[in-house]
Amino acid sequence: MELTRAWVAANADGRIDGVAAREPIGDGIAFDSRAPEPGQVFVALRDVRDGHDYVTDAFSRGAAFAIVERPIASTAGLDLPTVEVDDTSTALLELGRAARARLDAHVVGITGSVGKTSTKDLTAAALTPGFVTHAAPASFNNEIGLPFTLLGAPEAAGAVVVEMGARFAGNIEALCAIARPSIGVITNIGIAHAEHLGGPDGIAAVKGELLDALPAHGLAVIASECRATGRERHRSAAPVITVGVDPGADVQASGVVVGPDLRSQFRIDTPWGGGTVTLAVRGAHQVINAAQAAAVALHLGVPIDAVLEALATARSTGWRMQLHENAHGVQILNDAYNASPVAMVAAVEALGALRVDGRRIAVLGEMRELGAWSAVEHARVGAVLGDAGVEVLIAVGPETDPLVVAAAASAPDLLVHQVPDAETARSVVGGLVRPGDAVLVKASRAIGLEVVVQTLLDGEVAA
Repeated sequence: MELTRAWVAANADGRIDGVAAREPIGDGIAFDSRAPEPGQVFVALRDVRDGHDYVTDAFSRGAAFAIVERPIASTAGLDLPTVEVDDTSTALLELGRAARARLDAHVVGITGSVGKTSTKDLTAAALTPGFVTHAAPASFNNEIGLPFTLLGAPEAAGAVVVEMGARFAGNIEALCAIARPSIGVITNIGIAHAEHLGGPDGIAAVKGELLDALPAHGLAVIASECRATGRERHRSAAPVITVGVDPGADVQASGVVVGPDLRSQFRIDTPWGGGTVTLAVRGAHQVINAAQAAAVALHLGVPIDAVLEALATARSTGWRMQLHENAHGVQILNDAYNASPVAMVAAVEALGALRVDGRRIAVLGEMRELGAWSAVEHARVGAVLGDAGVEVLIAVGPETDPLVVAAAASAPDLLVHQVPDAETARSVVGGLVRPGDAVLVKASRAIGLEVVVQTLLDGEVAA
């Protein structure tokens, strides 16, 4: 989206400052000074780090202009055209609202306790044959990420897909006020962020904020097997379509077969027709994500053959069920981006379905923000390790105590290493994994298990 300083100042109550040889025109927003695309507008946000300390770095990497809260002096002779606002975070929200007003597009909002990003990726792929489609390249689902997505959309976009996450009541309502979605997708209502959202009932109430926001001419797409999702359907003024494997679902997935590479093939039957598709994304849990994506695209008129073809090649954002094999024949199932109980169980089951010559090894870290539900949910994950054929468990963090106890009960011969942090897990993995093994890596984002994945990709294995 083309951005000028005049437009930013008008919509964010800002003041234009800084000289420039010519008035800069930006294209989209950046908030990481290390990785702006040339021509993007840098927003100096204040969080753990103060973005104002990196404005000159952003300019050196090609930023068109910057949105700041205070004057910035150049130390390298650079022209520093800026828009000065009272609060950059507030300005970003207002600019997201203004960007939405410029778009003549179907906006699809996606929320849920698990599967938001994968469903976002699959929905964008399914819509692309019929529309100029825009979605964020990563998991940008909060008060920063959602405006970033809207401001990055091209003017010609006919469909924009946004994620909506929540850690507190009212979060999704606030995001909907900015994005104004006409289509809402709830992937699942589970136990993620239970500590802040008040347990299962509180989570359902917050996820249902998306349904509250839908217009009567829109559409709600919900998972039929999730009882909590079904209880919230009355909140939608828009028609509701259910998606699932049960025969009563409006969009039904059947005949699911998971291949040895974890790619699923299934039959989909919908009010718009049916067909068979083999997904590129891995894991049986992706079937419902893909079927929900299909429902959105078919509702908006994309032909079913084009939808199924798009789903067959769609890829997911990094660190989500990515399967690699290193030089020593070790398979690495990288699902390290984040974790909730439903997603953790699905990943363990995927490890169990993988064809393996050696041992199945699970590197599982803490699932954070579960509050009073932490112990029982960690234990629920541990209880499935035996059925999945896991032979070695590396549990990361003290909150995994219940997981370890339940895992030992489910698999008496299980070899367990419990370690305090990701760096220790990395050291253990390097001396433990042998050629032919398969290793699942998964934990909440804060645990940082990507270092374990990198060790495995680098080919560190035991003799």
